[in-house]
Amino acid sequence: MDFTEWLIFILSLQLIHFTGTWRLYSKAGKKSWESAVPIYNAFVLMDIIKRPKWWVFLLFIPVVNIMMLGVIWIETIRSYGKNSTLQSILVIITLGFYIMFINYSKNVNYINKRNLDHHSAFGEWMSSMIFAIMAATLVHTYFIQPFIIPTGSLEKSLLIGDFLFVSKFHYGARVPTTPFATPMVHDTIPILKTRSYLNKPQLPFLRLPGFQKIKRNDIVVFNWPADTVRQFFVREKGVRKPIDKKSNYVKRCVGISGDTLEIKNGVIYINNLQNILPEWAKIQHTYTVYDNNGISSRKLLKYGINDFEREYRIKNITQSSFDALLPYIIGRKGTVEEFSVFTTAKGLPIELVRSLGLKVSELMTKKKVINSTYKNVLELQSFEKFDSINRNISKNKTPNESFFPNRITFDWNEDNFGPIIIPKKGAKILLDKKNYPLYKKIIEEYESNEMTRKDNKFFIQGKELSTYTFKQNYYWMMGDNRHRSEDSRFWGFVPEDHVMGKPVFIWMSIDGFNDGWKNWKIRWNRVFSVVNGQGDRTSYLPHFLILIGVWQIFAFIKKKYRSKKNKI
Repeated sequence: MDFTEWLIFILSLQLIHFTGTWRLYSKAGKKSWESAVPIYNAFVLMDIIKRPKWWVFLLFIPVVNIMMLGVIWIETIRSYGKNSTLQSILVIITLGFYIMFINYSKNVNYINKRNLDHHSAFGEWMSSMIFAIMAATLVHTYFIQPFIIPTGSLEKSLLIGDFLFVSKFHYGARVPTTPFATPMVHDTIPILKTRSYLNKPQLPFLRLPGFQKIKRNDIVVFNWPADTVRQFFVREKGVRKPIDKKSNYVKRCVGISGDTLEIKNGVIYINNLQNILPEWAKIQHTYTVYDNNGISSRKLLKYGINDFEREYRIKNITQSSFDALLPYIIGRKGTVEEFSVFTTAKGLPIELVRSLGLKVSELMTKKKVINSTYKNVLELQSFEKFDSINRNISKNKTPNESFFPNRITFDWNEDNFGPIIIPKKGAKILLDKKNYPLYKKIIEEYESNEMTRKDNKFFIQGKELSTYTFKQNYYWMMGDNRHRSEDSRFWGFVPEDHVMGKPVFIWMSIDGFNDGWKNWKIRWNRVFSVVNGQGDRTSYLPHFLILIGVWQIFAFIKKKYRSKKNKI
């Protein structure tokens, strides 16, 4: 919505408010015209319903204001003697228009000294619940929001099953652009599996001041720019979503606005210098291990390598036993007589295999692809003998549409990419057929311009231009799990208005998070630890528990002291 549309919308709301409440204002001893003055009429209404004036400020906070409207509608009708549960429900389902009915009713009187306490336990519970949700929404939107990592794109820096606290105030909290949305959920209402928001109206983008800029190699949470999915992990027809309702991603910002980025044989270079990562960044690549004597999975696991496939031969497989093993199988081959299954590095549960009476043996293949950090591979090479271990690097320069900018005229891949300039606010580029594919989406979608190309001439908003000046900063986000991450190499730049916050704290970490709760194991060394740091990772859970214990002892002693003092 542009300025004119917003002005019409706001004036329409004020007109509805005036026509629906002017008589009620008069009945309460106020002037009828006071219901027509924007903002001022809200303060007057707080005086009428005997509620604090700071409630007015909650009306200007997106999402929270929707809940506040319902509370104020109920308080308004109760100020005129409409106290029943049915009437409260009626004012909500009519979106407040029941107030207009009361306004024009003949027998309506203002209750000046009404009882502000709730008339039932249910009313008290509802009031507490609404304000608890509003408080949580404020915290989630402007301060701290919890997230869970469901995928391995940042393994082993951040792990699947890490429960994060993400700071909204480091980079500056965004004011939600989607004002009409269900609080405390993202793009989908749980259980109902329906959209949690209205696409229109949309508020202009606004970010509150932060105390930190995004630095190179920061881990950042952002809305996935290329998102067109209604539900994450569900393949279906694409949808257009508001910025703040796009799927949440977490990656490492390896390039900031103004940088020139290039990837050579899997190594990132920024402004022609190799990117130096922080100490806790654990980069993984895929390697191929060769050994004519066969490769032992046990040896790989011994050195912390746990991302590879295992193959098992099963001699007496049946349909029922296969169904029992199915949750652990990622592939199969052969006939019933020569039947093999493939699993992750966790393999097949021994207890289950024994209970099914299966004859199972793991095959020692001569070639195995592993996904690992360079440090773990060095340890493996130092203490175990293999014919060779080679890092897999995509060197073939083949025109394709898989990698950004998704044009056959570019032959980049995940290990050899660029060079590419990351746009910076205020920076100007020369428009030509070479860089047009790189910045087309920015100009048209992220910065809302109508752009056309005729031969080698470019028209923006109908005007021929040879240069373009960027309106905001952009970033290049990549996963530390280099060959297991869908990131900027596939879909390009991340606009600044898509940035949500900075992960700062891991409050819980569960191994086997995606394997069902029966297989969960708590990673105690990561619980109550910070996301970034140096040296060995420290869990601050013991410190927290000691602090709680000291507080409880202090509270107990204080209570005893007061009790003794009262007896005296």
